[in-house]
Amino acid sequence: MSLYRNIVASLPEVANPEKKQSLKTRLLWTFGILVIFLFLASIPLYGVLGTQAEYFKTLELLLGAKFGALLTLGIGPIVTASIVLQLLKGSGIVKIDLTNEEGKFLWHGTHKLLTFFFIIVESFVYVKFGAVSAASADVFWFVVAQLALGGFLVFFMDEVVKKWGFGSGVSIFIAAGIGQAVFLQIFSPFTQTGAMAWGFSGTEPAIGKLWAGLYYLSHGDPMTFLTAVLGPIAITVALFFLIVFFQSINVEIPLSFGRVRGQSMKWPLNFFYSGVIPVILVSALGANLQLWARLLQSLAESANSSAFTRFISENVIGQFAAGSATPISGLINWIAHPSNIWNNLGNLFTLGVWPHMLSYTLYMVIGATLFAYFWVQTAGMDSRSQAKQILNSGLQIPGFRKDERIVERVLARYITPLTIMGGIGIGLLAASADLLGALTSGTGILLMVMIIYQFYTSLAKESMEDFSVLRKFMRK
Repeated sequence: MSLYRNIVASLPEVANPEKKQSLKTRLLWTFGILVIFLFLASIPLYGVLGTQAEYFKTLELLLGAKFGALLTLGIGPIVTASIVLQLLKGSGIVKIDLTNEEGKFLWHGTHKLLTFFFIIVESFVYVKFGAVSAASADVFWFVVAQLALGGFLVFFMDEVVKKWGFGSGVSIFIAAGIGQAVFLQIFSPFTQTGAMAWGFSGTEPAIGKLWAGLYYLSHGDPMTFLTAVLGPIAITVALFFLIVFFQSINVEIPLSFGRVRGQSMKWPLNFFYSGVIPVILVSALGANLQLWARLLQSLAESANSSAFTRFISENVIGQFAAGSATPISGLINWIAHPSNIWNNLGNLFTLGVWPHMLSYTLYMVIGATLFAYFWVQTAGMDSRSQAKQILNSGLQIPGFRKDERIVERVLARYITPLTIMGGIGIGLLAASADLLGALTSGTGILLMVMIIYQFYTSLAKESMEDFSVLRKFMRK
């Protein structure tokens, strides 16, 4: 273990600030990193012949990636490392005690080591199997090196945000990518072929729903206007308010200062106690499975592939329709969200549509619930860690002895049910939004709204302490 600890300790990292930064300074760091992230995402890779970006739209959206650019990997390796580590922890293969500082150090170090491993592996796999095609064999490793460089930059930018900035770099990068996609889906005046189409004129509608709506109405097609424009926008708006409503639901635990009589406070436990991380992980898991299925399909279709490879690709992992991003078999077919109800109005009452809808909903609900539980246990949000934190802060629950085991049992009455119900709720919201056809994707909208809401609430809390201008604004 000492050897492994030395390896973990030798990994490069972003230094912690020597003193506590003001909120204004932290926000400037966050904004600066976000600008750098968007700039790097616009730098094209050198020596690339082409990409299969159209097949990985979901992956690109959820992982803050930009295929063909320096940040092709996005936050994929970071999220994949989290998924693998949590699964290893949940299965008991990895046994790290997270209740002490040494355990937390090993946990974060292991996550970093896994992230570096997946950055290198995914960089090689993307180029080897044609997700990003090198122009020639001479530049193959140079393209791999560029992808790896982008992956390492994203990792360290996330660390800068965590230590010097405000919030989570992973969440901010996701929200920025989804927000950009939503903006384009509403206001983009260009068609799928790249032509300009402001609304009334042209032979095809624009990508932006605003101009597409004008196009359908001017061409006397109110039904398409309803299903392709008004429906998705209405679902997105309704989802926004629904998420905010559930985010505002909480259970308040009364706390008092043991040494100061008459002083008390309330500690709110949100309905979505585990936050946005579970839906990020379950969505990333599905997107990664689709990525590996695409790459395995390319391998299975080669002339020298084995019968076992073809069987796994066709019947287990699954394959996509030729020249399409639509899964047609295997696991990826059952966990990929089906076409939304607006595109299935004619088949909505047929038996074939419902099993696919049900399997996708079950995947999102069960996956989000499991990841919510694992995340709470590994992120120091479980009842034991919270009880220790409360007592170490000089607080206690009125009417109960100042004993860590007692406080832990009291908190477990609320934290465990909120974790399970929150996981189920967030999984249902994400699946429902996808099936109802929200803009970009239901999961994407859910992530963006929750990330922005959590960022706002965290900002509001901290602004009450050391940011007087923002404090006045928050109180209005």
